[in-house]
Amino acid sequence: MFAPIGLRRGWAAAVRRYGTGKETAREFLGKTTAPFEVFDRRAKRLQRDRAAGRMADSRDVDYLRDEVAARVADRLLDIKRRYHTVVELGCGCGHLAKAVDDDMMDRLIMCEMSPQMLHRDGDVKYAVEVERRVMDEEALQFDDASLDAVVSSLAMHWVNDLPGMLTQVRRALVPDGVFIGAMFGGDSLFELRSSLLLADTERDGGVAARVSPLTDTRDVGSLLNRAGFTLPTVDIDSIVVNYPSMLHLVSDLNAMGEGNAVVQRLPLIKRDTLLAAAAIYKEMYGNADGTVPATFQIIYM
Repeated sequence: MFAPIGLRRGWAAAVRRYGTGKETAREFLGKTTAPFEVFDRRAKRLQRDRAAGRMADSRDVDYLRDEVAARVADRLLDIKRRYHTVVELGCGCGHLAKAVDDDMMDRLIMCEMSPQMLHRDGDVKYAVEVERRVMDEEALQFDDASLDAVVSSLAMHWVNDLPGMLTQVRRALVPDGVFIGAMFGGDSLFELRSSLLLADTERDGGVAARVSPLTDTRDVGSLLNRAGFTLPTVDIDSIVVNYPSMLHLVSDLNAMGEGNAVVQRLPLIKRDTLLAAAAIYKEMYGNADGTVPATFQIIYM
């Protein structure tokens, strides 16, 4: 009995993708190791390239990354050890390099997937020697047991395979090596999320993927243990920034290269939906002086 033509084509495609069905279960599972794709990494790289290309606007919004990088540097300083070389993953424009000095390390290797962002401040001199490498955080290019310390400041929230990335970091570290990471937590921008949700429901009768999903604080310890780290510690901090309006917040996020990069994102948001969200934001969360707060939850690990 022959299947209808559509089903036959579907079966042929399945055979090409998954095999003939004669493989063992172990062989089949061995082929399906690619992580589920939540974020469009190519779109994120282009966003970061465009953001860094607008140098004046990009430098105006360094405040958040500079602040978190300074706090990451403080945590690195708490470890009573001097490092020869430290690797930073997702370095952006060099925010950690501004916060470290030669008492902490000899050299900082700055890794970033966006060439424009990596070299935006290429003429700036830092207190430590820096080396810049274009590198995707999801595909590290370091030998096993070759690094003394790895840090990451506000880059891991765009990684699809976070357990895989952390496992690569652990393998690249020498025994007793150090990893310090900071990433946005699940409560970040809750004001923006709820305002957009209500505006979408009111104007369009549904909910769209406007804001990126973020890691829950309770899952971070499990992720570290799963990757093989020992002595994990996790703490949380919140940074609240006041903006003239929600539209100013969205503008700053775009200038940071932090626009939505979810694979199933909508290409645009209608003007009336955006204005409705701004009005809801101000009504629900606005300060007495007319500004609106934006909360950034930072998870340190």
